[in-house]
Parts: sequence; structure tokens; C-alpha cells
Amino acid sequence: MKNDLLTGKPIKSIVYFAIPIAISSLLQFSYNFVDNIIVGRFVSTEALAAVGNVGSINSFIVGTALGLTSGFAIPVAQRFGAQDYKKMNEYIANSISLSFVIGAAIIIIAHLISDPILRLINTPDNIFELSSSYINILYFGVPIQMLFNNFVGIARALGDSKRPLYFLIVSVFFNLVLDLLFVKTFGMGVQGAAIATVLSNGIACVFTAWYVVKNFSIINLNIKSLKLKWKISAEQLKLGIPVSLQFTITSIGSMILQTAINAFGSSAIAAITAAGRVEQIMNVPMSSLGVANATFVSQNYGAKDYKRIIDSVNKIFVLDVIMSVFCSVVLVLAGPYAVKLFITDSSPQILAYANQYLYTIGGCYVFVSLLFVFRNTLQGLGFTYANTIAGAGELIGRMFVAYVLTPYFGFAALCFAGPFAWLLADIPLIIIYLGKRKKFKKLINSEV
Repeated sequence: MKNDLLTGKPIKSIVYFAIPIAISSLLQFSYNFVDNIIVGRFVSTEALAAVGNVGSINSFIVGTALGLTSGFAIPVAQRFGAQDYKKMNEYIANSISLSFVIGAAIIIIAHLISDPILRLINTPDNIFELSSSYINILYFGVPIQMLFNNFVGIARALGDSKRPLYFLIVSVFFNLVLDLLFVKTFGMGVQGAAIATVLSNGIACVFTAWYVVKNFSIINLNIKSLKLKWKISAEQLKLGIPVSLQFTITSIGSMILQTAINAFGSSAIAAITAAGRVEQIMNVPMSSLGVANATFVSQNYGAKDYKRIIDSVNKIFVLDVIMSVFCSVVLVLAGPYAVKLFITDSSPQILAYANQYLYTIGGCYVFVSLLFVFRNTLQGLGFTYANTIAGAGELIGRMFVAYVLTPYFGFAALCFAGPFAWLLADIPLIIIYLGKRKKFKKLINSEV
């Protein structure tokens, strides 16, 4: 969906731009959902717990990598908004090479630290080998995921959020087919699910890269242009590293929290895994608006249309809060039924854990809606240091719950870890944004 974010009504442009992003997010989550459902139904509850156990570690490694590429797209959108296509092409070419090089390095590092981290988070012995074999295969897909995320970021930066969705649909179909083939038919267990995910990601990456390079007339790439330029790399890393650190810090907090969850045994792990997948689905509408607004803000910041930026943030803020209330209602009413899709062993203990988690999260969703609005706005402006500050707030929140509250309040405390982390991230983001808005208003008034 090619969408001119520089003209027209901001809220209409952002919502239309966000729809394909929301569908894409659901499809990307479906990789894990399909793994969870098929592994949980055709292997065992222990296998499901193993897949869920590595979620925080996978977020740590993959989130760190993808955070970088999210930062790479910011100057592309800004140069597009400023109609500086020569510089835009330099950023695009460098981001492709930089993504591949960093992704290849991460494969080596991830395999070295994977098992030590699994032990560090107190992975139960009965699922350790399953967790290790699953995640070590997924790591081979990191460069593929980085390149795919980078090409998607380029397409969105240039106003197209629709075409990458088509290729992702094809990839998800292949993932489902390969999952059933490897896990159910060939009996390859969690390893089969991981291989299916890597292969399917590769399909999405190839098609998206082909589309971006061949179908945008303003993109001009060749082999020579793909040579890494250190000055541009430094500039892109300056924007990407804070976003990456946000994912890293948040994931460390999740791993610390996972340690506390693991102390309650495989039933609690399976319950949180299943309930967490349901929660991720409900996050999609709010997060997609935030991502769309980030692109909108980037383009208009490049065009120096500060009034349009302020207007968009005000309206997205109201829309996201309203949406958070709706999502809370759906999560509380339908969440307990959705959990059963991910588990075959629906024991009273597992369901009780899952429902308690969902009810707690559902009552606090407004905090995460604010996080999506202000974090993505500041990221779109290029003030990515705010992502790191927000990530630190989330880390402190999860550490406080894991080390201080859980010993006294047990599993109930774990359920409040997310909301408490969101609140501590919201506060600095709102303060930073209000400061930037004040400067924008001065610039607007000076132009009158």
C-alpha cells in the first residue's frame, strides 16, 4: 500500500498505513504460534514448555539484531521526506551490507552463549536439551531475519506497507506446511519446527528483497554501491544501537523474570507461554499504529512539517488508549478460551496460571498503549536514545518483581511484571516527548 504520508489527513494516512503492518505482525507472530500449537499438540507439554522457555533468550538475540535494522530505516524515511534521493540510496545500500555482516557475526556469538544462558535462567532439566536444540537451529536464521526486516523497513520508509505483506503470507503458508511435515509426519520434534521457521523466513526475505530492489524507481543499487561505508555505518549504528539496546535490556529483564517463572515448574512455564502468545495477538493493533506513526513522523520530520507531527501524535494517543480498553475486554473475556489452542494438557493448574496472568494483564493495557505511542514517535524523530531509557525502565520493573515481590507474593507478583515495567518505561518517554513538542511549537511559531 503506497501511501503518501506527507499530505492528507494524518490519522487517515496512519491508520491505512498501519493495517498491512498489523496483518504482517500477526503473520510474523504466527511463526511462533504455529510452532507452539503443533509442538504442543503433536509432541508434548514438555516440548511446548521448551519452546516457551527460550522465548526470552530468542528475543534477546533476535531482538538485539532486529533493533539495529529498525534504526537503519529512520534516515531512509527522513531523506525520502526531504526528497534527497541520492543520500537515501546510500543509506539503503549500506543498510543491506551492514545487516548481513552483523547477522553473520551474531550466529557465532549466539551459539557460544546459548547454553550458558539456558543454565543461567534455571532451565528445568527435563526440558534443557529440547530448549537448546530448538534455539540453536533458530540462530542460523538471524541474518535472514535481519535482511528481511531491513527490506521491510525500506519499503515502509518509502510509503509501502502492503507488498511485503503478500510475501509474508506465502512464507507463513510454507511454515505451516513444513511444520506439519517435519514435526507430525517425520517426527522431528522441536528441531523440525525450528528448521521450518528458518526456511520460511528465507522465502519471505528473498521475495521482499526482489520487490524492493526491482519495483521502486527511486532506488538505484549495484554491486559497487553495496560496499560498506564507515561514515554511514557509524551514523546508522548511532541510530540503531539505542533501539537494539532497548530490545537487549528488555530481554534481559524477561530472562530474569523467566528465572522466577521457572522456579514454579514446567506447568507455570507452559501456562505463561500460552497466555503470552494470546497477549501478543492483542498487542498487534496498538503496536502497528505506533510503527505506522514512526514512519509518518520520520517522513514529516525530514520535510520539517512539525505541526503535522504534533497533530498525528495527539490523535494516535487518543486512538491507542481507546483501543487498549477494547483489547483489555477481549483479552479478559476470550483469552482463557484462546489459551487452550496452545495446549493439550489443559490441567486445572495450567489453566489457573494462564487465566490469572491474562486477567492481570487485561486490567493494565493502557500502560502498554502509551508505550507504543511515545516510543515509536521518538524513534521516528531519530531520538533513539529514548528507547534505551525506556528499556532500562522495563528492566528495573521486571527485576523488582522477580527479586523483591515474587518471594513474598508468589505467582501473582509475576503477573504484574509487565504492567509495572510498562509504567516505568512510559514516564521518561512522556517527559522526553513533551520537551521535544515544546521545541517544535517554538519552531512553528517562528515560521508564522
